[in-house]
Amino acid sequence: MADKLKLLVAVLLVIAGVAGFYFFADAPTVVRVLSVLAGLVLAGVVAGMSTPGRQFFRFALDARDEAKKVVWPTRKETIQMTGVVMLFVIVMALFLWAVDGILMWLVKLAMGRGS
Repeated sequence: MADKLKLLVAVLLVIAGVAGFYFFADAPTVVRVLSVLAGLVLAGVVAGMSTPGRQFFRFALDARDEAKKVVWPTRKETIQMTGVVMLFVIVMALFLWAVDGILMWLVKLAMGRGS
């Protein structure tokens, strides 16, 4: 029950930040943006104190650790794979163009309009 209350307060803080953006319509833009950011930051802090918030924070840290383990391709590998993809796209475009032309010719022939 306490977690639900914390999450409700977090949502209300976000709403308050957005409402502040419109409430301070005559204020400088920086004040309006800061009201939204303050609402978001405070909502994040309150949500982070709940059990689901802590679980999400742990999940985010684990995801960051997993992303660090990714082995990215070298520049040469990237260029080679891009070339392979482009070649495949060109070959498929030509193949589909040929199939379309043949089917169009067959349909015209079947309808008696073949030349």
